[in-house]
Amino acid sequence: MSATSAIRPDRAAPGLPVLEVGFRPFFLAGAVWAVLVLAIWLAALSGLVDPGGSSYGALAWHAHEMVFGVGSAIVGGFLLTAMPGWTGQPKLAGRGLALLVGLWALGRVLMLVPDLPGVAVVAAVDLGFLAVLSGRGFLQVRAGRNWRNLPVAAGPLLMLAGNALVHAEAAGLASRGAELGAKAGLAVIVLLIAMIGGRIIPAFTRNWLNNTGRGGPLPSEPDWVDGLVLATTVLALAAWLAAPEAMATGILAAVAAAGGAVRLARWCGWRTLAEPLVWVLHLGFLWVPVGLALAAGAALMPELVPAAAVPHAFGVGAMGTMTLAMMTRATLGHTGRALVADRVTTAIYLLVSAAAVCRVLAALAPALAGHAVELSGGAWMLAFGLYAVAYAPKLWGRKVDAAG
Repeated sequence: MSATSAIRPDRAAPGLPVLEVGFRPFFLAGAVWAVLVLAIWLAALSGLVDPGGSSYGALAWHAHEMVFGVGSAIVGGFLLTAMPGWTGQPKLAGRGLALLVGLWALGRVLMLVPDLPGVAVVAAVDLGFLAVLSGRGFLQVRAGRNWRNLPVAAGPLLMLAGNALVHAEAAGLASRGAELGAKAGLAVIVLLIAMIGGRIIPAFTRNWLNNTGRGGPLPSEPDWVDGLVLATTVLALAAWLAAPEAMATGILAAVAAAGGAVRLARWCGWRTLAEPLVWVLHLGFLWVPVGLALAAGAALMPELVPAAAVPHAFGVGAMGTMTLAMMTRATLGHTGRALVADRVTTAIYLLVSAAAVCRVLAALAPALAGHAVELSGGAWMLAFGLYAVAYAPKLWGRKVDAAG
């Protein structure tokens, strides 16, 4: 797979432009839902609404919708766009894509009021989206004999397994399934960032440095170091899920964090400060080793590092920043626009970064939690809201001629 294929522009197709390729409807819907989830959650904290009903509860609903609502939409949009390019197989478009978006959206509605249809119906619809996404990915890998991307295609299947745990607890079939399931889904997203980011970040950085005529060092090519760090990251995330308080988990997470920092340093991110569209990729990836370092601290020094800091570093930091980085870049590239961040796009990156810092700070410093959570939620909603408003015309409209 070439890294540039991840944002290869599509040819214009007849029909409604927003249904030409997966990133268009799913990035837009995911951004809108990211705003609504936080707005509903902040209202729930004030006692104004009760999302999730008695079947799931507001806290489980919030974690579920951040990971399996927002996260699965962005993952779905990315994979439905990238996998056809990687495997040489047809892309999903038109009516089929509309039906899949509808299935995802129905899951969001049912999760808000699960007591009305019942857990069985909610689970069937919600799990159905990831099942379809997973099945399509595996079929494309097999048809294209593109076995290198089999681990990426497995991402939605692993997310489905985590999602099933959430519904299992609501059905009375598992204890603590909601907590473990949400953490598992988040761990899969972090792993996808570690895998795919390791391919595209150094490649995009190298391309930008070469295209702008900058001399000096270039990002290293993927090698055994990346493979070793990635394997350690898999073990550390698995240990975080299985035994987050164990000393072995702390050691594994510390090693993986150090390896991730070394890996990131090899990509020369400090040389890209002139272009936000590039440096934000490095910033988003940085939250992976930061989250792992916090996981190490929570296991080895729990009196100093609360466990709650870890999922927020992974979720708001890594997932939030990296998804917006790829959503903006892919939207620009696929719609024929120049790969240059304007002021609004730069503001999106700064806002999601502020949201991440404030949310982790709220976990690390309980005395500041109230204001920090509100600031984080506000910055998150502004970041994704700005994307939805500024990029909706690009997602909804037809591709334009390449701009420079």
